[in-house]
Amino acid sequence: MTGDTVHCSRAGCRAQAEWAIHWRNPRIHTAERRKTWVACPEHVGYLREFLRARDFPVEVAALASGRA
Repeated sequence: MTGDTVHCSRAGCRAQAEWAIHWRNPRIHTAERRKTWVACPEHVGYLREFLRARDFPVEVAALASGRA
């Protein structure tokens, strides 16, 4: 992350993130604990499906300005 720019969580991607992907691993995290990845428009689908393929609960929302 540089200044106010939030970069995509996809490995090697430096694009500005526009989406927040909230998820958790139910095998090790309680229902209250969620992690957040951020994604650019190109990778939001890839990251969402990566997590869903592992049966992780996933929620995608527009990234709030200034938050990651």
